[in-house]
Amino acid sequence: MKYNPNEIEAKWQKYWAEHKTFAAKNDSDKPKHYVLDMFPYPSGAGLHVGHPLGYIASDVYSRYKRHQGFNVLHPMGYDSFGLPAEQYAIQTGQRPEDTTSVNIDGGVDKEGKVIAGYRKQLDKIGFSFDWDREVRTSNPDYYKHTQWIFIQLFNSWYNKNTDKAEDISTLTSVFSAEGNGNVNAVCDDNIELFSEDEWNAFAKEQQEKILLQYRLTYLAETEVNWCPGLGTVLANDEIVNGVSERGGYPVIRKKMTQWSMRISAYAERLLQGLNDIDWSESIKESQRNWIGKSVGAMVDFRLQNSESSISVFTTRPDTIFGVTFMTLAPEHELVAQITTPEQKAEVETYIEKTAKRSERERMADVKTISGVFTGAFAEHPFTKEPIPVWIGDYVLAGYGTGAVMAVPCGDERDYAFANFFKGQKGMQEIKNIFANVDISKEAFGSKDNVEIANSDFLNGLNYKEATKKIIEELEKIGQGKGKINYRLRDAVFSRQRYWGEPFPVYYVNGLPQMIDAQHLPIILPEVEKYLPTEDGLPPLGNATIWAWDTKNNEVVNTDLVDNFEIFPLELNTMPGWAGSSWYWMRYMDAKNEGEFASKEALAYWESVDLYIGGSEHATGHLLYSRFWNKFLKDKGFAPTEEPFKKLINQGMILGMSAFVYRLEGTNTFVSKNKINGQAVQPIHTDVSFVNASEELDIEKFKQFREDYKDAEFICEDNGKYIVGREIEKMSKSKYNVVTPDDICNEYGADTLRLYEMFLGPLEQAKPWNTAGISGVFGFLKKLCRLYFDENGLIVTNDAPTKDNLKSLHKTIKKVAEDIESFSFNTSVSQFMICVNELSAQNCHSRAILEPLAIVISPYAPHIAEELWSLLGNTDSIATVTFPVFEPAHLVESDKEYPVSFNGKMRFTINLPLDLTKEQIEEIVMKDERTIKQLDGKTPNKVIIVPGKIINLVG
Repeated sequence: MKYNPNEIEAKWQKYWAEHKTFAAKNDSDKPKHYVLDMFPYPSGAGLHVGHPLGYIASDVYSRYKRHQGFNVLHPMGYDSFGLPAEQYAIQTGQRPEDTTSVNIDGGVDKEGKVIAGYRKQLDKIGFSFDWDREVRTSNPDYYKHTQWIFIQLFNSWYNKNTDKAEDISTLTSVFSAEGNGNVNAVCDDNIELFSEDEWNAFAKEQQEKILLQYRLTYLAETEVNWCPGLGTVLANDEIVNGVSERGGYPVIRKKMTQWSMRISAYAERLLQGLNDIDWSESIKESQRNWIGKSVGAMVDFRLQNSESSISVFTTRPDTIFGVTFMTLAPEHELVAQITTPEQKAEVETYIEKTAKRSERERMADVKTISGVFTGAFAEHPFTKEPIPVWIGDYVLAGYGTGAVMAVPCGDERDYAFANFFKGQKGMQEIKNIFANVDISKEAFGSKDNVEIANSDFLNGLNYKEATKKIIEELEKIGQGKGKINYRLRDAVFSRQRYWGEPFPVYYVNGLPQMIDAQHLPIILPEVEKYLPTEDGLPPLGNATIWAWDTKNNEVVNTDLVDNFEIFPLELNTMPGWAGSSWYWMRYMDAKNEGEFASKEALAYWESVDLYIGGSEHATGHLLYSRFWNKFLKDKGFAPTEEPFKKLINQGMILGMSAFVYRLEGTNTFVSKNKINGQAVQPIHTDVSFVNASEELDIEKFKQFREDYKDAEFICEDNGKYIVGREIEKMSKSKYNVVTPDDICNEYGADTLRLYEMFLGPLEQAKPWNTAGISGVFGFLKKLCRLYFDENGLIVTNDAPTKDNLKSLHKTIKKVAEDIESFSFNTSVSQFMICVNELSAQNCHSRAILEPLAIVISPYAPHIAEELWSLLGNTDSIATVTFPVFEPAHLVESDKEYPVSFNGKMRFTINLPLDLTKEQIEEIVMKDERTIKQLDGKTPNKVIIVPGKIINLVG
């Protein structure tokens, strides 16, 4: 027999599929364990060897838990809506649903491009996924439930008194009975008060407008990141250095009417919930920073010659007498109102310039100082002194109130701003309000050891005393109050894209109406092109059948809109994070047509026990999914407050890029060691053109691109062209991608799985080096030689030796501990040690090799199944009980002592560990080797440390 991984792996993958070996049950008597991977976006590029790292780790853990007797849910699906598929559709004229389907299932797209297909690639690696529960967020049978959740959010408000979301009907009941004066809700700012009589007298449209100010998802004019090149709004994490991550198009700030999610209602619960989950401290800290809880005060500064005022949130109200100017965000709604005619042109130019910078860029840029004086003045609440009002891009419209009371003596950015514009009209001298503090060179930002000075009734007070006092005084004069603020802002939920979930919304007189849940899903219509319309509407504006017939409850031709029975549908679609904000619940009951999951399934699975995915989702997906989970808990659907008990972020597998060096201005490439200071341009070349000796296959490189066909090469003296090497992110654009298919075809999936786990700790980044794979493949062949040779099975029923049992149980103990602590790399090392020891011991005992196959099966499941079958077992190894570690086999009963004479070891002797010093000495002195060494002499001293050393001196 011979180890043939391709044949073995195909056989067992077919067996698992036919027998549904990994199907989880929703009504099992076994304890449950839910292991989840962050599901992939299925691009046409397919998987590279970096992608499966987390999947292999979760699979090892899932298989181990099955061996322990758990009912394991380990599902997989696809986050299949999104901008990349839409962009590819625009470029190639293909339908996004077609390209997405080919990317998942494999095949040839309309461009003639052969696509491996994510499903086939995943199956080839031998994952124990329950494929009966597969979800695709772009399938109508999935997104009908996303639409349903949106409707629940629309029909809910957040009651601060009960600290939970409630049905909007409970709010209208309060309005009808007593107006809104006593309502304690998370809602829009500046809500106008009304009585119960006024509410009941309002027209239906007016009531709907008021309710939009309270709903958990609502329409509002919002500052967004608008990308004209892509024709859509982008999230902050889709922008890099002021341009779109995809395509590199410029991004500007723009006001648009958008759907938003009132995630800010959950800020405190999102913050406190971090204390109850087992996540890395770095991820928790990222979320804490994003939520950004601040304790301080709201202060109103009245504007001179105006009935308006500027509201400011500050964490340092104790420094109010140090205010020398105010700064508004360029987008602040008051800017246009207060700017004087003399300053108008300068202000408008500055606003236009600022619109081209993203919020993230503005926050990160602490060196550039820019701003413009509006010409307006506010009034200090206590001194009544005029305070000049500026605009500056270091203030963000969405954080706090979009306004800052600038105290240069106590804040570094205010200090830098004041000094930069020192001497200009509208910039006052810096005031020092701290006793015994020198601010001539820098601001004093500390709260510790502060004594307030030059501050009227605050003089002599420390930070805490002054803060308490100033809030009391602000409340007395009606110009402020204490407040807790959060950096977390409501999430924009609209995208001007085609390839996303349609909103279940139509409009009557410009006001949104929800389509009844019984008529869901509202399916994406066909469109001729996926670009915005000529008049700037989103791509759905191109749809000819996209209106809602309220009489027949169906989507009809847009020409039939009469605003009486037939109304226009929403043209925006939901963002990419909509479908991923609840998908783990769908896996619990994926075939349920009537609801997103049954109460019974939700109660059984509860939440995810282990979640593995990339740290890049720290504040996006993870924050939004926690928000949706908490909302669904409030509404009685989700059984737990938090969705993911334990989270592990796998590190990145890095690629080893290869570079050729082109002499600048020429088509000549010089070998690495021949550069000698010449001006060269490093260019990525495909790593498949380079051998293990770093030598470039010049002919393949010439065929790589048309402009390389006539390239000339300056090689080493031996005629070889040597490339440069660099470790970088594995990426198609860097031509350093290694596909798992290639590794599986050459060495087998078990080799790939073991090697990826062997590379290093799961959470650390590590470089890929194909050269190490052959060693792991050799290990698997050596493992097989314990079980069979060229003539067949060589396993015996011989009783195992003490050394055999010791090797096995060391491995059982180590592997179980490693898997529980997610230290997968050291398990692989232990497998190698064990197989080496058993080979040296010439062990072929069934009593050893049968449990060894079980122990290794989570890591190398195909060969484990094959060996298990060869041993005569008829069922799959997948659910066999994991061997029990027996400590007795590791207890040493004897010791191989080194026997030394005057400190030099001359021979060893094996003795029982329970002997006394006297007994050991007697045995050693009678040993023929000792007698020979002493040659008739008597030692001066015999040093014996039981269990350690024997030394005869003199």
